[in-house]
Amino acid sequence: MGVCFSNPEGSITASKSSGGFGSVYKGWINGQPIAVKNLSVYLAMGEEQWHNELDFLSRLHHKNLIRLIGYCSEGHKMLLVYEFMSNGSLHDHLFKIQLGTLPWNIRLKIALGAARGLNYMHEPTKNIVFRDFKSANILLDGNFNAKLSDFGWARDGPASDRTHVSTRAIGTLGYAAPEYHLNGHLSHRCDVYSFGVMLLELLTGQLAHVAERKETYLVEWTKSELKRNKKLNRIMDPRLKDKFPEKEAYRLATVAIHCVHEEPDKRPTMEIVVIALEEIVLPSGN
Repeated sequence: MGVCFSNPEGSITASKSSGGFGSVYKGWINGQPIAVKNLSVYLAMGEEQWHNELDFLSRLHHKNLIRLIGYCSEGHKMLLVYEFMSNGSLHDHLFKIQLGTLPWNIRLKIALGAARGLNYMHEPTKNIVFRDFKSANILLDGNFNAKLSDFGWARDGPASDRTHVSTRAIGTLGYAAPEYHLNGHLSHRCDVYSFGVMLLELLTGQLAHVAERKETYLVEWTKSELKRNKKLNRIMDPRLKDKFPEKEAYRLATVAIHCVHEEPDKRPTMEIVVIALEEIVLPSGN
């Protein structure tokens, strides 16, 4: 099966900001677009990520997870081939002005799809912690269906008789749960926290983290504003221009705040989050 690659200027995403493990390019197989991730074999962690992603995506199959088409490991070449997601990432649509404003109903659709994908990973038969959940790892197809991508940092979750596994903290600033960031205690509830941060990005149009602010700024700011005046006008993405049902937005904000609770055992499971989002989204016909 022949694969035709675009040149570097045609890459669908830039090199990974988390450590330069490689670039992603647009290519074609028999005329069909694909995405090809080229990982650097010269970085030990890049090789580890390649094997990790191949392992998890080979055994995970869900409509809200990116589909792995194939792979290649030959000499210094380490490639992973995925379905092509024509609308890029949620992060791009939220923070790149040239892409326009995501309508409210599309934001809800993306949130629910991402929640379903994460819940699938957390099922007891899978027991996987994503570990680096963020808006940049939510890819969107031509119909804005959400699919989780980038499983290089994922790992098996704690056994049923344990609350967490201890590991070194990695991931993206602004998304990491406090118990993980500070103590390396990793559990499914860490993913729930990260999901809540993503919901806050959807609501506010603000980045989870910017250099001049403390890591938990978005979470603390949103909690403070909602506690102070109980109104959404101070936190909502101004690009929405009030084109959203206030009741739906308030319910979504409530879900987000529960997800980012400082105490892990007081956060909902992703199964509960999915149910809560379905109650918001499905009556709207999304």
